[in-house]
Amino acid sequence: MAQPITAATALVGVLGDPVRHSLSPVMHNAALAALGLDWVYLALPAPADRLAAAVEGLAALGCRGLNVTIPHKQAVAALCRELSPLAERLGAVNTLVPLAGGGWRGTNTDVEGFLAPLRTGGGTATWSGRQAVVLGCGGSARAVVAALVELGMDAITVSGRRAEAVAGFVASCRAWAPQLRGLDWQELDGALGQAALLVNTTPVGMAASSDPGAAERCPLSATQLDALPSGATVYDLIYTPRPTALLRAAAARGCPVLDGLEMLVQQGAASLRLWSGRPDVPVEAMRAAAAAALGS
Repeated sequence: MAQPITAATALVGVLGDPVRHSLSPVMHNAALAALGLDWVYLALPAPADRLAAAVEGLAALGCRGLNVTIPHKQAVAALCRELSPLAERLGAVNTLVPLAGGGWRGTNTDVEGFLAPLRTGGGTATWSGRQAVVLGCGGSARAVVAALVELGMDAITVSGRRAEAVAGFVASCRAWAPQLRGLDWQELDGALGQAALLVNTTPVGMAASSDPGAAERCPLSATQLDALPSGATVYDLIYTPRPTALLRAAAARGCPVLDGLEMLVQQGAASLRLWSGRPDVPVEAMRAAAAAALGS
């Protein structure tokens, strides 16, 4: 049973815009209850023009830690007093840890979270020397590319709807991801045909209360999906709905599929370890709470 909220209860949470859909509160509050910590985790909506004020104010209030989600993972890096080497390399932050002298240390647990299902039986056992395609070029894509480099992928293709954004993304990652290239969205068929792994980091296909048709959208056309080898693993970072239109279409073509729920759980567990200093974070309780909230 969760502890009652009192004047002594500490705050942790997630900043984003929008953030109402997030499963992080139910997942983290289950873990906090299991750990017996007198903390509460809240979803904290923060428009871009108020992000700096929110980050500064929460530090002043003694917040014990924050996650950061769409669209702030890159912008929040500039608001940190200190960055971990990984966050500095990526230019993207998803976890803020309070510093003793005030302000925040920014780090990134998305890489760890993304890798977890790929290292525990998700699709092909060995990824070294193979090819991957990444859809999207935002903060989450940076973490994905870093993870693919760590897996030893021989070639990584990133694509997005805006050519200038893709070019900027590739240029900013070139120093640590020399196997990365950008490709126009309409020219993906060849890369998809060679892919062992396809990763969607875009929000296309995510359920939205304001748009009833959003959950039925797929980031790829039927022709692009047909270009995928039947053994290619398709990994969609979206977990609402479950499965997404992309994963349903990929599974119908014989592809192994992964959604973003395990990534959410594992990156959240890594964040909670940093905030609490506890190595015994109850990952199973977090996974069960998130899955129950999704009705799966």
